[in-house]
Amino acid sequence: MTEKEILFIYKKHKALLKGHFSLSSGLHSDTYLQSALVMQYPFMAEKIMEELAGRLYHINFDTVVSPAIGGIRFGYELARALRKKSIFTERLEGNMALRRGFDLKKDEKIIIAEDVITTGKSTKEVINVVESHGAKIVGVTCLVDRSGGLAKYNVPLISLVKVDVKTYDATSCPLCKEGVNITKPGSR
Repeated sequence: MTEKEILFIYKKHKALLKGHFSLSSGLHSDTYLQSALVMQYPFMAEKIMEELAGRLYHINFDTVVSPAIGGIRFGYELARALRKKSIFTERLEGNMALRRGFDLKKDEKIIIAEDVITTGKSTKEVINVVESHGAKIVGVTCLVDRSGGLAKYNVPLISLVKVDVKTYDATSCPLCKEGVNITKPGSR
């Protein structure tokens, strides 16, 4: 699948939204990619995950770790396509943590899976959790990289789509200045 085909899928399922959005990162944007609207269709999720799995096939890893809530279904579907274990982190008193009995072994090889990366803040929080358990991160993957190259890690970042979407600091957002109603669709 090409980037154009994947973006068509987002548009078809009304998952490429236009408006005024407060992102999980704290930034504002006129565009939001709601991957859950694509992932709600198992056939489409399977097709997209097969494409991404092909791009990760060369990486040797044991487990997919995703941040709740947006990354849970994505991480699970990716792990299923690659026949790997899938777990997720979630917030506990404001901090990302492993819960529900999930654990990681020392030197377990991990792929961090996020649906959309903007600043990489949530992904970095997951990386900190994984490393605190002694596991080894071997890659980061996402459906959509909208970071403009700003999300950097010490391992490969593999995405299906890279999109250039404007983001604004909340204090200087032109949409706020224009009085455009804001929506907070994220999970933080």
